[in-house]
Amino acid sequence: MKPKRADKKNFLENVQDVNFTHESLNSLITSHYTDLFRVYTKSCTHVAQEYLSGLLQCEKGHNNMERMVEKVKDSDYRRYIHFLSVSKWSASDVNSTTMKLVDSSLRKQKIKSGMPTGIVIDESSYLKKGLKSVGVSRQYAGVVGKVDNCQVAVHASLGNEKFCSLVGTELFLPEVWANDKERCDAAGIPESDQKFQTKPELALKLIKRAIDSGVEFDFIGGDGLYGHNSELTRALDTLEQFYVLDVHKDELVFLEEPTFSVPERKGNKGKIPTKVQPDLEPTQLQDYVKSLKYKDFTKEVIRKTAKGWKSAKVYTVTVWHWNGKEEKACKRTLIITRSEKTKYSLSNGDKEEYTNKEWAYFQCSRYWVERCFDDCKNELGMSGYQVTGWLAWQHHMALVKMASLYILTLKPENQNEMPLLSVRDARLLVIATAFGTPNDVDLCMKHIHKRHRQRQADIDRYYKPKSIQ
Repeated sequence: MKPKRADKKNFLENVQDVNFTHESLNSLITSHYTDLFRVYTKSCTHVAQEYLSGLLQCEKGHNNMERMVEKVKDSDYRRYIHFLSVSKWSASDVNSTTMKLVDSSLRKQKIKSGMPTGIVIDESSYLKKGLKSVGVSRQYAGVVGKVDNCQVAVHASLGNEKFCSLVGTELFLPEVWANDKERCDAAGIPESDQKFQTKPELALKLIKRAIDSGVEFDFIGGDGLYGHNSELTRALDTLEQFYVLDVHKDELVFLEEPTFSVPERKGNKGKIPTKVQPDLEPTQLQDYVKSLKYKDFTKEVIRKTAKGWKSAKVYTVTVWHWNGKEEKACKRTLIITRSEKTKYSLSNGDKEEYTNKEWAYFQCSRYWVERCFDDCKNELGMSGYQVTGWLAWQHHMALVKMASLYILTLKPENQNEMPLLSVRDARLLVIATAFGTPNDVDLCMKHIHKRHRQRQADIDRYYKPKSIQ
């Protein structure tokens, strides 16, 4: 069951058969995006190619337009500024094309792996100084784990087994912005977007957009911010979309289906009750889990990781959830897993429809959106932008998703020759083959092979026979 080890000789020779060249990036753009970068009669495709080359060549902390100009031949800082901040090419059209191409790639991967494809929602923050960056405010920044001056965006990631890419982005606009039309106008926010929308509402927009685009996915995942929001979960019920969303430990559920009625008034004083109430008392999840015994859980091996099989103790049960407004509680499946910590999730799927192992796999798939954030921020310049306006921010994020798609196309194509290829490995190979000499390519491949040998040795230690019993 351990990953295939690449032979050193073949590893170095196979780079001749692998298309990491600059032409492969340009081919992706010209094949699918050329018309999308045309403004009136002028094409901006060459600027998009330059900007993507800059995102790929610059290291974290230096992946801004000033550093890109130093890396990309014949590029121009003012041309970049105009391309992002003024040019009227549609970020939404580019995002739509990127989403469909990611979907196409992962459908092929699903056929090979047999694993379900998930769309996972999560938010990410971008620390900023000053007050002009669109949507910036003092709000919780997950990147530092505290309230800070930052922008926050909700993202959608599409993933299958070990391949994933961002496919959607919505900038969160705090109320202090939404209620200040002058400030919104100054940042170039369209009238239709000058309104406050919660993060779950933005998540629903991303999911609907994926559905409307014909994206194929088997489940929806997300953390407790989204699982706790009944407006989102009820909307997904209406859309007939299967989800497994985390919830907080103090979430209330009923262990049996309650009935609802309007209680009688007690005594002759006070208001006459008008709201329905359940006939049973709900239970907090953190209290319910204390009533469970060791034998109630099954130990499941979920998926392979670089440090051995990810396993967890899993418990599933049918419960009912009520949002305090409905006249009837909704039937749900509660998934509780214990590994490094105890996690809780609720799903609108029937408990009997999946095994405990499958339920745990759905729950742990949030890892992939976090992986996307790490790769896009550390390797593809996602948080290195130097723009403040709405249009420029949307343009930059669209181009980052294109860069992520490009790397995604490289990894599955080359997994037989380089099964441990990371986003950073792929990016360094692109730089060496597109902009370096043959000696640079050979040196890059040798360094990657050395890292892969070490990774493989580490992996081998975790995949001894006893570890997969």
